[in-house]
Amino acid sequence: MEDIDVAVIGGGQSGLATAHALLRRGLRPVVLEASDRTAGSWPHYYDSLTLFSPARYTSLPGMPFPGADRDRYPHRDEVVAYLTAYADRLNADIRTGRRVISVRRDGSAFDVVLEGGGRLGARAVVAASGTFGRPHRPELPGLAEFTCQVVHAADYRSPAPFAGGRLVVVGAGNSAVQIAAELAGAASVTLATRGPVKFAVQRVLGRDLHFWTARTGLDTAPLGRLLPHPPAQPVLDDGRYRAALAAGRPDRRPLFTGADGNKLIWPDGEPEEVDAIVLATGYRPDLPYLASLDGALDADGSPRHREGLSTSVPGLAFVGLEWQRSLSSNSLRGVGRDAERIARRLAAHLARR
Repeated sequence: MEDIDVAVIGGGQSGLATAHALLRRGLRPVVLEASDRTAGSWPHYYDSLTLFSPARYTSLPGMPFPGADRDRYPHRDEVVAYLTAYADRLNADIRTGRRVISVRRDGSAFDVVLEGGGRLGARAVVAASGTFGRPHRPELPGLAEFTCQVVHAADYRSPAPFAGGRLVVVGAGNSAVQIAAELAGAASVTLATRGPVKFAVQRVLGRDLHFWTARTGLDTAPLGRLLPHPPAQPVLDDGRYRAALAAGRPDRRPLFTGADGNKLIWPDGEPEEVDAIVLATGYRPDLPYLASLDGALDADGSPRHREGLSTSVPGLAFVGLEWQRSLSSNSLRGVGRDAERIARRLAAHLARR
């Protein structure tokens, strides 16, 4: 069995930022990426995805996001290209096609078991596998009885397969509103939510909102520990999405109360035939490989941690969790800060041992 310093599980933005920080500390990380490329979940998002943060706030440590226009909002494919280039420049031991199926304690170290039977002995482990592999499918009234297509936003790519249909998009976040507005150009669409959609203005006094969160310190404030249940973030809007909802393209309705075959039942009791439901209902940390590591996860499969350090398993850390430490923790602009803190603490932990 090969022995290494730190196993970093996941080769997306969180894993790459972590590898960068560990290398700066003189440690030798091995990045284990299940897919065949180092861009994390980004290649799998829907085709039209555009970031809500400008290019100047979309960089990992040591490599600015490319392009002369620092105030543009990059497209999904630009992020994929950026992460691929970042990995190429990193000079780290990155191994693609290496899916981790379990992590176990082996004395004072960890036994990292790979799909196919490979194993690594690691002095420390960083779980940086993100959330895309675990789409959240909430229990909604009547969903089990609905007989037509139900897809999660993780599987949505473009409006083409749904053209001319009657669709319901469930969710009130950025992705839900963006997908619903896009679909409304090709189909009849309702955005179904538990309450009104909350918007935040994209630009204030001529500056993008991210300028103000950075200037005021809100972006980096260590609020994660104060938020046992992180609040839903509002939809960032330059005006187009609020206008689309006001025009009824899509329209917004309260969540349906049941289903009967291919019909959804609305709160007023009216049934309506629907061709498909798109669940834009978010994701949860994707950490099945830690299930056999005593105390690492709670009953819901979420990590037990404090600002990214496991509270129950010494030598185990997490990077890329939503509100891990701050508002920007699970973002390109903020994950590097968290990765640096984790690398510093893991280096100290390993030095003590």
